[in-house]
Amino acid sequence: MDQEERLTAVDNIVTQFNTYEDFLDSQITSVDLYYLEDEGLARQLVELGYRGTGEVVKREDFEARKAAIEIARLAERTQKKTLTSAGKDLQDNFLKALAVREEDNHNGKTVIFIRDKNSHGQEVSGYIDYAHRLKIEDFEVYFSGKRRLLPKPTDMSFYNWDSHIAVWNSTPNYQVIADNLEGLLFKYKRDRKILNVDPKVPPGDNSTRIPIQTDLYIQAVIFDHISRRKT
Repeated sequence: MDQEERLTAVDNIVTQFNTYEDFLDSQITSVDLYYLEDEGLARQLVELGYRGTGEVVKREDFEARKAAIEIARLAERTQKKTLTSAGKDLQDNFLKALAVREEDNHNGKTVIFIRDKNSHGQEVSGYIDYAHRLKIEDFEVYFSGKRRLLPKPTDMSFYNWDSHIAVWNSTPNYQVIADNLEGLLFKYKRDRKILNVDPKVPPGDNSTRIPIQTDLYIQAVIFDHISRRKT
């Protein structure tokens, strides 16, 4: 067996077994255990090449290839997570604000409020869980300017000012509290803190309210929440 074939064989073994001990155990037969009466001794004999039903793989080779494969897997995952806003020449303040928050928004830290007209000329408004939309949509079309981000009936809240249709939906990050005397509230599920979106009152503990001057919408506001809960 040449070097390339041996590396392929080792890789197959490494991906098949979580630990080197698991691999050794797979090479031990019931007959080995019957005569040796010691699992540890049986493992040592397999490691030395005196027992076993397959390829002899040294511990250092197994662990080295295991580490190399894990590093390659993590590198591939990181590459796939390239920010959709990266490399874009963003001119509008709203898109710039979203770009700044894209990388750090995997746990629902940002809520976006948008009020504008849809493609039918109807005025709509709503609150968007930024992290949730990032997971279920490709924001390339928004950052490239091909489409505008608008509230949908599937977002945290949606209101059509022409048809008077109002919809609320909890998301993986926020629980919607609609029937409240204080108005519409959102509870962040990770630390259970309340976000109050009423512009006349403070937004709540660890939260900020930032109106965005933008040419894209009639009104845009970004709420940022900093969770104090340890992850």
